[in-house]
Amino acid sequence: MVEKKFDLICIGRSCVDMYSGEFGVPLERAMTFSKSVGGSPMNIAIGTSRLGLKVGAITAVGKEGNGDYIKWQLACEGVDVSRIKTDPARLTAMVLLSIRGKDDFPLIQYRENCADMGLRPEDIDPDYLAQAKAVLVTGIHLSQEGVRAATMKILETARSLGLRCILDIDFRPNLWGLQGHDAGSSRWAQASERVTSEYRKVLPYFDLIVGTEEEYFIASGKTEAIAALREVRRMTKAVLIHKLGDRGCAALDGDIPDSFTDDVVQPGFPVKVFNSIGAGDGFMSGFLRGWLRGEDLATCCRYANAAGAFAVSRLGCSSAYPSWTEMQYFLEHGSKEKWLRHDAMLEQIHWSTNRRVKWHDLAVLAFDHRLVFRQLADEYGRSDKDIAAFKQLIYKAALEVAGDPVSSGNQIGILADDTYGLDVLLESNHHPVWVGRCIERTNVSPLAFEGLPDVGSTLQSWPENHVVKCLFRPQASDAQAVREENEKQLRRLFSASRGTGHELLLEFIPEGGDRDTDLLAWMEQCYVMGVYPDYWKILPPEREETWARMEELIMRHDPYCRGILILGNNASEQELRQAFAHIPRDERVLGFAIGRSIFRAPAQRWLAGEIGDDEAVQAMKDAFSRLIESWNHR
Repeated sequence: MVEKKFDLICIGRSCVDMYSGEFGVPLERAMTFSKSVGGSPMNIAIGTSRLGLKVGAITAVGKEGNGDYIKWQLACEGVDVSRIKTDPARLTAMVLLSIRGKDDFPLIQYRENCADMGLRPEDIDPDYLAQAKAVLVTGIHLSQEGVRAATMKILETARSLGLRCILDIDFRPNLWGLQGHDAGSSRWAQASERVTSEYRKVLPYFDLIVGTEEEYFIASGKTEAIAALREVRRMTKAVLIHKLGDRGCAALDGDIPDSFTDDVVQPGFPVKVFNSIGAGDGFMSGFLRGWLRGEDLATCCRYANAAGAFAVSRLGCSSAYPSWTEMQYFLEHGSKEKWLRHDAMLEQIHWSTNRRVKWHDLAVLAFDHRLVFRQLADEYGRSDKDIAAFKQLIYKAALEVAGDPVSSGNQIGILADDTYGLDVLLESNHHPVWVGRCIERTNVSPLAFEGLPDVGSTLQSWPENHVVKCLFRPQASDAQAVREENEKQLRRLFSASRGTGHELLLEFIPEGGDRDTDLLAWMEQCYVMGVYPDYWKILPPEREETWARMEELIMRHDPYCRGILILGNNASEQELRQAFAHIPRDERVLGFAIGRSIFRAPAQRWLAGEIGDDEAVQAMKDAFSRLIESWNHR
């Protein structure tokens, strides 16, 4: 049997969801919004990919920023986007949503002439469908003639190829023209014969149909649950999944019983509802994780109910769905929290296992130094403008190394500052480099941060891909009050970073005591305080056994940590090569972040007027490349 490329291809609606950050207000008074991918099929694509399925997508987006975002985010989630159509004549759909109360989720659908409704039969590639085990469609693409024809081509092709077909009934009255724009959150309206007839035409194609009680009413034309299910059963042999909200779901793979007895109802998980929008797509994702892997219906329903529980407990649709690791942890350990978003361990696993970009073999050129450059500029009588200009040269050297075939096996990064490197930080968003951005004030104890008094307000203006870097130099002689303030500030920084969706890099350089012992003690204390850095940046340990102790510590507290970056601390190239030789080749060791060892000598000569821009760039490029080579061959 030929191995299929995809477990599932999801076809249909796509949009950008804009969720209000304020809770308990009507939509007209919502002022701040966060962005995620939406649209039922794309939600399911992300949900199933997170749960370990191989997934493709067929939809259409506009030739603009929102369309680019959808393709980028789906690709980050592991979804194949090669068959997503870019329509230059239509805009990507968008939805504005808010949470007004526990049962009140107003939303506005912006779907007038939107891109995904422009899919046509000629956009459907049978060869692409043939690479899948199953296809999923949703009901909204039955509502207009052109996109309905595309859906019918998909179903006919899937039938001829022997693929399994899945229907999410997904009835939205206002998208069928049955209610107005102000009824975006409505899931029920008395359907017209036209709506029901379109659903009834396609029911025989499916192997699995999922819907709520009201959606089965629409699909069948009946207004009583058992009668509706029996009418659907008359037209199809599909497995019917009847969603029952907090009661769980009923799984029906044969004749419809007279009532929902215990043998067909799989109970849900007792959680509090924070946001029910998108919960059905999370439910479907969980069910398909089991169903497409051949699990029994009870297991499929358990996965579905668990995924739905995560969805209703968090803000957002696709962004709320669990990873497979996260779901397994929940099914094994449960949670004491009725709002899963308040479970610290589940939130840590959710954060760590759903990161957008996977980094490996990082080589970071660090030039976030402020005091060093200020002292150099003063020594040579140069200005702040000169410092900023030289940092542009460092950045240019990093980019040239990134484009060098010799370093093609490494991912290149930079570490910069707002004081003299803001232009670099802004420019970096045009290149696929890892970006760290320092937040700590230089040579200040206890720890304090640059920017606004509220560190969260500072980070709110940073691009989401900028990693928050904090250098911390605890002294063995620190008084207890200083230590307690440092701990307070670390907790504050971690909370702000997570709250704004930024990764955190903690750079620890303990001073005045036993460096290895103090490093391990502070790492342990961070985890005890609930501070989980995405990266640790450290000097190479002085004792070999420290590596094993560090590995055990990280694995015990946070096995999902990105890893460790090695710093240079102004060591010479020879010293760094010797240090590299003793660093283990372990997946926990992610790479290095080194600065002065690379840029200090060229900076002195450039500031002194001894060399020009090109010579400075070449000198730093050569030094950076040599360090990468030494690292790779350690």
